[in-house]
Amino acid sequence: MDSRVPRMHAIALFLALLLTEPRWVLAEQVLRVGVYENPPKIALDAEQNLPSGILGDLLSEIARYEGWRLEPVPCEWSDCLKGLREGRIDILPDVAESPERRAQFTFHQIPALYSWSQVFAKESTHLNSPLDLAGRRIAVLNGSVQAKYLRSLAEGFGVDIKLEGVSSFREAFELVAAGKAEGAVTNQQYGEYNAHDFGLVQTPLMFQPVKLFYVTPRGQNLGVLQRIDERLGEWKNEADSPYYHVLGHWGDHYHEPQIPLDLLWALGVLAALLLSAGVGVAFLRRKVRQKTRDLASNELRLNTIMSNVDAYIYIKGKDFRYQYVNSRVAQLLGMPEEQICGCSDEQFFDADTVERIRSQDQRVLLFGERVVDEVAQRRLDSGEERTHLAVKQPLRDEQGEIVGLVGVSTDITDRKRSEAQIHQLAFYDSLTGLPNRNLLLERLDHALASASRSGVPGAVMFIDLDKFRDLNDSIGHGAGDQLLCLVAERLQLRVREGDTLARFGGDEFVVIIEGLDEVQDQALFQAEHLAEALLELVSEVFEYEGNVYTPTASIGVAMFARQRHTVDDMIKWSELAMYEAKAAGRNSVRFFDPSMQAQVRSRAQLEAGIRRGLERGEFELHYQPQYCEQGDLIGVESLLRWGHPDMGMISPAEFIPVAEASGLIRPLGRWVVEEACRQLVCWSGDSVLGGIPIAVNISAMQIHQDNFVDEILSALNKTGADARRLKLELTESMLVRNVEQTIDKMRRLRKHGVGFSLDDFGTGFSSLSYLKRLPLDQLKIDQSFVRDLLDDANDAAIVRTIVALGESLDLSVIAEGVETHEQRQALLEYGCRYFQGYLFGRPLPAEELLASVRCYS
Repeated sequence: MDSRVPRMHAIALFLALLLTEPRWVLAEQVLRVGVYENPPKIALDAEQNLPSGILGDLLSEIARYEGWRLEPVPCEWSDCLKGLREGRIDILPDVAESPERRAQFTFHQIPALYSWSQVFAKESTHLNSPLDLAGRRIAVLNGSVQAKYLRSLAEGFGVDIKLEGVSSFREAFELVAAGKAEGAVTNQQYGEYNAHDFGLVQTPLMFQPVKLFYVTPRGQNLGVLQRIDERLGEWKNEADSPYYHVLGHWGDHYHEPQIPLDLLWALGVLAALLLSAGVGVAFLRRKVRQKTRDLASNELRLNTIMSNVDAYIYIKGKDFRYQYVNSRVAQLLGMPEEQICGCSDEQFFDADTVERIRSQDQRVLLFGERVVDEVAQRRLDSGEERTHLAVKQPLRDEQGEIVGLVGVSTDITDRKRSEAQIHQLAFYDSLTGLPNRNLLLERLDHALASASRSGVPGAVMFIDLDKFRDLNDSIGHGAGDQLLCLVAERLQLRVREGDTLARFGGDEFVVIIEGLDEVQDQALFQAEHLAEALLELVSEVFEYEGNVYTPTASIGVAMFARQRHTVDDMIKWSELAMYEAKAAGRNSVRFFDPSMQAQVRSRAQLEAGIRRGLERGEFELHYQPQYCEQGDLIGVESLLRWGHPDMGMISPAEFIPVAEASGLIRPLGRWVVEEACRQLVCWSGDSVLGGIPIAVNISAMQIHQDNFVDEILSALNKTGADARRLKLELTESMLVRNVEQTIDKMRRLRKHGVGFSLDDFGTGFSSLSYLKRLPLDQLKIDQSFVRDLLDDANDAAIVRTIVALGESLDLSVIAEGVETHEQRQALLEYGCRYFQGYLFGRPLPAEELLASVRCYS
């Protein structure tokens, strides 16, 4: 008894091994795969000797996971089926289900792909209904379900369709391209993929929506089919699975219709509507041509047919009013047929719809065209909008004169929605709604081409969330998904309109920035500021089911401009820079080019230094004197200087652009105005400087602030300075934008006594139209004209013109940059009476200015 127990266990184990199909057995399995040329669904990759196309790549992915080895068996379609029946082929992709095939082969359960059949023809061949196929030669695959369907269709409509049997879809297209056939029937994927190469287009004739499977010889390889079903069931529910990677790879040519099957069948129903509409068109044609005496009887028969056709059929007169409608039109408009007759479209549809319909009708009634077009129709009563495919052609009398039109319309709204859903799945991320990798790469290619032509810089920012996997592992994938959606929303708040934010995959996002400043230094600064702002947005606290998490990100930036780089280069470089950011401790930004990184670092240090300088009082004003022709002091111009504690005196040309780009020019400008006002008060009792004005340069960012006037008045009130001794210097470039608002602000300050000078006159947007309207006191001749005054006749002519203009407008004119006595003398001869420049004195601190002025006097 005891000795038999181990033996029984061994026998049971042996039987279990025989009755199961262990993975180590499947791992050595070789599958002979039937491959016929039907791209993009199935084709042979000759270089790698593997099945290719959507279904070929998908089977290869499954085989890689299951450990199968695939051996392709090239064959034509009919030979593939024969080889499967005879056992020369183990598995065949791209097989549509039918009762006959169910009897011969074994199918798995979950469809690998969806498709439908469609007729393709040359654009000049009008095939819009089954009746248009009468007498036509149509190429169709031998032994296919399409051939069987067309024979049944021809018999049902009583038309003679000449079917030309072919061994491949390519042969069918070649026959049409060569003029040996007038149409070809293929599946929708092959047709869309190849029609353009043969000069063919889609026709409205669609039929037979089908599910596509892998099949094996009857009763064989059941384990293989079971594993295919398991993989399909798993992968179709994962957005980042090999299934969707394969579809994405073939995305330029085909997109999996991830929609309920009933919508696919709705496409079949719509095709039936088109077929039925063709019947109506045929009867209307016969009605127009009929010359029988029994008109009343035939009309009654025709009305009976029209009322039972599942299409909107109508006749309009030359006055665009309805003369006949069938019951479907009456149902659409919610009125009896007899009430619709005599009415026009204005009584049923909104103005835009009427305009579109009227444009179609005019082409038919005025020019005798046959119109096939889509039109969106919005009802007046309900406001509902539906899209219809309308076929309209003229009705003629016995003399051939156009007396009206007949129209057949079918509702294609559901089909259009399905197409939109397919597009959404192909180009947008299902979780965040952002553009996906496919659309990102397409837009990046366009951005690089645009920058190459224009030379305007842009940037690619590769954003990776730090330690995202830790969040998924600790809180759950639900938290991870919610964080990705939240980060997408936050980033969109900062990305400009016209730029692209995309989800690249997993926890990675990519931003394409276009139209940065043409000056490289400024462009780098803009990119760095935007990247820092994105980091700040990402790092806001995230709460999920009571858990508090602070996300961070690492950002890599790669710049592009005129030099053309590839899409792959830009992605690779920005990703490398992102890894540099992670290596630097995460939650940081790095640029791909080390020299760019150094420039950004320098600009960042300069910006930080300006902030500290304002807090620590490192800035000071120097003053340059201004004199009249008699040698009397008439004013001073304040010029900002920065005495850095470590770097010494820093040039305004170096720090002013940084202040403007960072927005620090606003607090810096406020300080300059207040300091100048304080100096006015200090000098108010001095016998030499007490009555002269101080000129202060104003930036564009300052004057375009809404509170600019209040800031100036606040500085005057705060210091007690005399507004009549404060002169604000503007540049012409400030006046290009918001001219009216600028003039209003100047006038408001002018009422308080503040004066205005137009600096660098003649170098910018010079216009008499605005010049005469500005409340100015003075024009300043730019030093670029003064420098070559004695040698350049053009500069001399410009100076004379500016002086004459100032006199005609009753404005004083002062020349800046005067460095020699010869320049001063020439300016006097041209009529200029006021001067500023090194000839009269360099900019000096306030305490040194008085001694210098007295020395000059």
